[in-house]
Amino acid sequence: MLHRLLSADMPRSRLLAASLLLILLGLAFAPFLFSGARPLNTAATICVYIVLVASYDLLLGYTGIVSFAHTMFYGIGAYGIGLGLARVDEPTWSAALTGLGIALLLALALALVVGLFALRVRAIFYAMITLAVASSFAVLASQLSDFTGGEDGITFSVPEVLTPGFTLMENEVFGRSIDGKLLTYYLVFFGSLVLFLFLLRLVNSPFGRVLQAIRENEFRAEALGYRTMTYRIWANCLAALVAALAGALMALWLRYVGPDTSLGFKVMTDILLIVVIGGMGTMYGAVVGAALFIIAQNYLQGLMGAGSEALAGVPMLAALLHPDRWMLWLGVLFILSIYFFPIGIVGKLRLRSFLARQAR
Repeated sequence: MLHRLLSADMPRSRLLAASLLLILLGLAFAPFLFSGARPLNTAATICVYIVLVASYDLLLGYTGIVSFAHTMFYGIGAYGIGLGLARVDEPTWSAALTGLGIALLLALALALVVGLFALRVRAIFYAMITLAVASSFAVLASQLSDFTGGEDGITFSVPEVLTPGFTLMENEVFGRSIDGKLLTYYLVFFGSLVLFLFLLRLVNSPFGRVLQAIRENEFRAEALGYRTMTYRIWANCLAALVAALAGALMALWLRYVGPDTSLGFKVMTDILLIVVIGGMGTMYGAVVGAALFIIAQNYLQGLMGAGSEALAGVPMLAALLHPDRWMLWLGVLFILSIYFFPIGIVGKLRLRSFLARQAR
């Protein structure tokens, strides 16, 4: 059953399997394990970023396409939900689905256009084209303030069942009220889980094998009779649709959408960092990388503050651990991860497990 659910793509490392199980259980039971809004927000962000990074890895790790337009599709999905719910007097599921449907169509059309016109160029030239398109879209979203809310973004209401005031059960379960916030979290969790399993199935299907063949040697794949341009465009479109759905889930969770949270280049930078940390060419790299990166991003500053207070008697160390320098230490951790895990954490764990089996 598990073999079929994971599309025969097993972790192939006991340590990796234990890490994935720990992350899965932690995300599944986060509302009951932790109290407060911050841990739940961190868990929801990890869920969304796992899908977002995995969809980007479909392009970079499995097809060899370097694109900087991924945040554009992510933002389209977020704005689709936001505009769909903000433009109606009473938020309903039909309004949300209508906005999402329009967003998916727009994402598909843009992905197809970008693919048709830009995928005929290679490497850095395609990356620059996608960067220009994404930057233009972000500027457009900021300028159309009457429609998109401009730099301030849009705050919107969600259907009643997802509001914190909605209570499904009078009695608490394991000390937790079954309210709209909890239902929203599990909508994000199960939506992300389904999308991740879809991507896992996709990369382990014959379609995914062709993408990997194109990544390794496009000329040889063409010689075998595959229309590589068609496969590259399909990969671009599928990644765009999944990214748009990830953006929609994040918008539902935040009940807000704006250029900085959905279309900013910082989101693209985070995606690239997570892909490198987790490991390219493996869906599990998105899981491990997203979990580590988002947790460090949310809690590293607090840990440094506690460390700075504990070392108050040592001025030099206390200054180095000041919370304002958390970005410096995040950069140091990233450099160390690249140095010790040049093929990513997942790649390193799998290689270590393979070498251990070979030595027996």
